[in-house]
Amino acid sequence: MTGPANPEFPVIRTIGLQGVLVTFSDVLSERSNRASLAFSEAVKSQNWSGIFEVSTSLASVFLRFDTSQLRHEALKDLLLDLLQTRDWFQAALPAGRKFWQVPCVYGTELAPQLAEAADLAGMSESQAIDNLSAARVRALTIGFAPGQPYLGPLGAEWDIPRLRELTPRVPAGALIVAISQLVLFTTQAPTGWRHIGQTGFRGFQPGGKDPIALRAGDEMQFMPVTQVEFARLCEKDPYFGGAKCREIPA
Repeated sequence: MTGPANPEFPVIRTIGLQGVLVTFSDVLSERSNRASLAFSEAVKSQNWSGIFEVSTSLASVFLRFDTSQLRHEALKDLLLDLLQTRDWFQAALPAGRKFWQVPCVYGTELAPQLAEAADLAGMSESQAIDNLSAARVRALTIGFAPGQPYLGPLGAEWDIPRLRELTPRVPAGALIVAISQLVLFTTQAPTGWRHIGQTGFRGFQPGGKDPIALRAGDEMQFMPVTQVEFARLCEKDPYFGGAKCREIPA
């Protein structure tokens, strides 16, 4: 592997009795997230005996394995060999990813913390809407709630702090922002991030044929619409609020 962003990474750590964590950075970046997604896909393609879980976080890959079939040192050797095969920080992202364009109401009483977030980012509300709606963000990882994506990374101007106190609840479909990331809520829940947009996108539909709509590596763009248009879209499409989806070419 050549030219990593930080020569200390990647790092392989043992997690408990049956876990291994491969970490590509101690900070979020496009490159470290790219590496984690590409390496995760490569691990899955190896079909190593004894591996029964492979999952990603913002900049790491977690493997859970059966110690009766695969010893820690043997797995570490396999991982080291695979890490040496390419520069994972510049690897191609996995095939089969999707791009979603999602109608979104920014601000108004539906998403009342846009003005505060925009001010912290050094923008007017209209500038913030232009900036956010132009961003094509990646599902960096899925977590916290079923099917819930952490999206980004946004520009440094959106490296704004969390709220000092929790908002008691925001609805499913809420778009929230902090620390250069967006989160698209899949359920009603409290949050310490600022609620800046509202969508009709339901990323988790229990009981559905495919209950989780997004996968890590998918991309999204949040297109501004009026409240009237938003209501019409949600009535017509109660599951995705008028969102359009297409596959990203490999």
